[in-house]
Amino acid sequence: MDKKAKGTRGERELVKAFNENGWACIRVAGSGSSRYPSPDLLAGNAMRRIALECKVTADSKKYLAQEDIEQLQTFAAKFGAEGWIGLRFPSEPWYFLMLEDLEQTGKCWAISLELAQRKGLTMEELLGVSELQKTKEDRNV
Repeated sequence: MDKKAKGTRGERELVKAFNENGWACIRVAGSGSSRYPSPDLLAGNAMRRIALECKVTADSKKYLAQEDIEQLQTFAAKFGAEGWIGLRFPSEPWYFLMLEDLEQTGKCWAISLELAQRKGLTMEELLGVSELQKTKEDRNV
């Protein structure tokens, strides 16, 4: 599976999780390819708005371009949302990090698995639920 398809699948997985747990969530068309800053996902409930950049990696460390972080910061500030990075490592759950928790490497930003486990939130923590809702298919397994 190519990188773009992996990323799209990850984004759709998150849209489903947000929507099934009392949030509204959409994928943003053209994110990453528009001349205007735009996140991968927008999610919100009655109390919070989140602009989310999603990454799926096969490595133990993910590097993010300075420009990508700046665009997320710009969009989040203009939209009145919290800027977050959602990251999935192999055989790990999703981790969500605030932009100030990323590691500056000089030319770019980085998130290691260790950093994600130490500072990141799990899906349940981010959504404020004790357990994620499971679909009928999941409950019947």
